[in-house]
Amino acid sequence: MKIFAFLFLFFFLLTSANQPPIKGPKLYKKLQHYCKSLPNEFDQIPDDRKRKLEELGDYIFKRSHAGQPVTLTVICTHNSRRSHMGQLWFLAASGWYGIPHMDVFSGGIEETAFHPNAVAALKKAGFKIAQLNSENNPAYEASYGVSFKPKAMFSKQYGHYLNPNKDFAAVMVCSEADASCPLVPGSEDRFSLPFDDPRYFDNTAAETEKYDETCRLIARDFFYAVYTAKQKLILEA
Repeated sequence: MKIFAFLFLFFFLLTSANQPPIKGPKLYKKLQHYCKSLPNEFDQIPDDRKRKLEELGDYIFKRSHAGQPVTLTVICTHNSRRSHMGQLWFLAASGWYGIPHMDVFSGGIEETAFHPNAVAALKKAGFKIAQLNSENNPAYEASYGVSFKPKAMFSKQYGHYLNPNKDFAAVMVCSEADASCPLVPGSEDRFSLPFDDPRYFDNTAAETEKYDETCRLIARDFFYAVYTAKQKLILEA
């Protein structure tokens, strides 16, 4: 009987990576299709990168297992591309794997604007994003499923009053912000996970391809981090 139970658990863990929660909120259909393919690419993540993502997953697990909210702030220099992508992909991953009470924010060293190329890549992946005004730093509303509360998205400094000021982990997604902010005030942990900046391909023939590629890399990495947290929660349960 114990052998059967062990084999059942092993099979469940092996096959659960690309499955959304059996019950509960669902992501938009197009986004579900995108998310379902991500775990098939986990083996493309380099081992040293996986170790860093697993450390982040362990942070998510410990907070969630203790019944505490999981709060992340994704930080980049301008809060225009990678940090916004990271924010939405963490939220989608929390919905996909059913991590309760997880909320994600983003910010930068300076304020610019949520870049249209990043918006386009995220919309192509399946997020619904609506621009709310025509300011130099326009506000957007982004959503990833009808059962989830939409997120207000605009460029801001990471210390903005709408962002958490304590009990959060900082996730650094660009090397410039990582170097400029060795300490993030109020954060209880900090993870360095930089990605190449797609802005260097703006106004080139490779623009769309590079933004889609960056979007995919961020999605894959952050899904892996949340997946590792989910597996630990399953084992603890």
